[in-house]
Amino acid sequence: MKILIKIVSSLFCIIFIGIVYLYFTSPIRPVVWQPSPNPGFSGSFEINSALSHIDKLDIAYIGPEDIAKGPDSFLYAGLRDGTIIKFNEFGHYENFVNTGGQPLGLEFDTNGNLIVADADKGLLSINQQGQIIVLTDSVNGKKMQFVDDLDIASDGTIWFSDATTRYYYNDSIYSFLENRATGRLLSYSPSTHITKIHLDNLHFANGVALGPDDQYVLINETANSNIRRLWLKGEKKGQDDLFYNGLPGAPDNISYNEEGIFWVAFAGIRIPEIDALADNTLIRRVIGGLPKDIFTPKSKHVFIVGLDFDGNVIYNFHDTHSDIQTLTSVNQWGNKLYIGNLASNFIAIYNLSK
Repeated sequence: MKILIKIVSSLFCIIFIGIVYLYFTSPIRPVVWQPSPNPGFSGSFEINSALSHIDKLDIAYIGPEDIAKGPDSFLYAGLRDGTIIKFNEFGHYENFVNTGGQPLGLEFDTNGNLIVADADKGLLSINQQGQIIVLTDSVNGKKMQFVDDLDIASDGTIWFSDATTRYYYNDSIYSFLENRATGRLLSYSPSTHITKIHLDNLHFANGVALGPDDQYVLINETANSNIRRLWLKGEKKGQDDLFYNGLPGAPDNISYNEEGIFWVAFAGIRIPEIDALADNTLIRRVIGGLPKDIFTPKSKHVFIVGLDFDGNVIYNFHDTHSDIQTLTSVNQWGNKLYIGNLASNFIAIYNLSK
């Protein structure tokens, strides 16, 4: 009996010392936060198998995060190693340029330049000869840490997100566990070269999309499953509100198809256990001391939705056993959706006519 007590006591001491060690070596400092409502996968979000019927455009690289269509009719995608490729529907692709960073959001401006939200380098402009210019990488004298996505208004203003002021791209998982609202929505004017902050205190500011006639700009709060809206015109100009409060997953990029639909890509599903820890900073800090791979969510369930101007779910596509690893973006050209990801060596294409 004494031996058993000694063993149990020793195990308790080891576990206690381990917890203390993880607590003090953890790089995160979590805060209490209020999760948005979780509608679950019922009603408009009911699970189906639509995305099991995708075509794959294989590439020799990993992680085509976002996709943009160029004036040369080629499609462009930024990859995990910094390379941006150009490709067509027939499977031909070639290297365009390497930013030396992490090219995430992509859009072409009216001059045919590829504007890139590079997590490491800032907001970039790349001409068709592959020459790279840094448009902005700082605001109010302080360098940005995680430039994420963008959209371009008709007047040339570039609206973009700075996901967090706490962590860089490779440590972004810490931002979700910590959940300090440090994300921002910014704009850059090519004519004045001025960078402005319009919204801050966002829970991991991610996808950006302008509404019809640039009436407003939408920005995804990935870490709180919301879509926020900033009004740019009309009586509500300068005001912000929630375009969608409480989604069943973590919204990554968002795009407007110019035909009344906002496509929202989800990087993962909501995990109720994480929401339940929203007010428990101690446990989250201890978890943060573990190797990142242990607490990084892993799921084969991917989905995208199409929302109308009122936030109604018009399209709802799922696959619970997908080969797409961490779905990040969806863009529509014609009757096809081009779907990006963070960790697969292909671009997924879904034919809406099916």
